[in-house]
Amino acid sequence: MVDTVTGIQEFASAVSAHMDLSVRVLGGAPPRVQVRNRFSDTLCETVTCSESGAFITSWGYRLGTVEGVKDAAARLAYLLAALPA
Repeated sequence: MVDTVTGIQEFASAVSAHMDLSVRVLGGAPPRVQVRNRFSDTLCETVTCSESGAFITSWGYRLGTVEGVKDAAARLAYLLAALPA
């Protein structure tokens, strides 16, 4: 079992490296992060971290795992049309 809070915090930090993205960590169960493209009102996504360590979008897309946080963040940045970090 993975510490989902730590996973979300690491994911949020990795996503923050993409300057086009705005990141907000939300508490509660499950812990999640809201990410949006700063230049768009519609390009946004909420991501959670499963107990198995997978980062999952609100529509069920698996971005990656806690073993590859930067890769998962890069996939989300691509989906949100952000420039590379």
